[in-house]
Amino acid sequence: MKRLEGRVALVTGAASGISRATALRFASEGAKVALLDTNEAGVQETAAEIVSNGSSAFPVIVDVTSSEAVQRAVRQVVDHWGSIRVVFNGVGVSGRRWGDGPVHECTEEAWERVLSINLTSMFLMCKYVVQDMLNGGVGGSIVNLASVLGLVGGDADFATHAYAASKSGIIGLSRSMAAYYAPHNIRVNIIAPGLIATPMSQRAQNNPHILERLRDLQPLTGAMGLPEDVAGAAAFLASDDARFVTGAVLTVDGGWTVH
Repeated sequence: MKRLEGRVALVTGAASGISRATALRFASEGAKVALLDTNEAGVQETAAEIVSNGSSAFPVIVDVTSSEAVQRAVRQVVDHWGSIRVVFNGVGVSGRRWGDGPVHECTEEAWERVLSINLTSMFLMCKYVVQDMLNGGVGGSIVNLASVLGLVGGDADFATHAYAASKSGIIGLSRSMAAYYAPHNIRVNIIAPGLIATPMSQRAQNNPHILERLRDLQPLTGAMGLPEDVAGAAAFLASDDARFVTGAVLTVDGGWTVH
């Protein structure tokens, strides 16, 4: 399918994981894909694969927590290809390395870093992309990556409260945007994945206890999902197949949230 034929798509976090898979999927759907990340080697690898498959890629190295850097990056993409029609905000981190955990143990450093990278970055990217979409007058589609932990509480195995707060914040921000910008034909939707096999989930992938729990946590397969599972959902939400969908939280979680 070529549901994004000729559209300019911007993907953050495109060096790896879910965002990389989404960038590849958008390209296969006909989009010209701008790849944003701080990891230059990873971004170049993603760009090379897209180009080798006959599609167009534009790598941009940017710190998405910096307002000036984000504004500059959006301008680079618009100057290079024209108005942005599709955005996938996939940048995200786990804060365990900085002390994220239950709220009584969570360090202030973890809280500040996780909220900055996971939530503030999406605010900044949306702020400047929406300005371009409004100026273009044709609308667009924004897909923001949250998590099942933004919807349901995590037990002791998933007690990272700064992370959960950031993902809940993404949902609130996105739904508020969806309501406000609907008259401008700007759709904003959210994907909330469960455990997906990515570089960020290495702790879970190497934990026999958590792997054993997958039969109950994600009963549809009893296994982790793949980045491509999320990328397929993102391609649907980005395309005109979802033209009547905005403010939705699409869980891609193998049944986690139906318990």
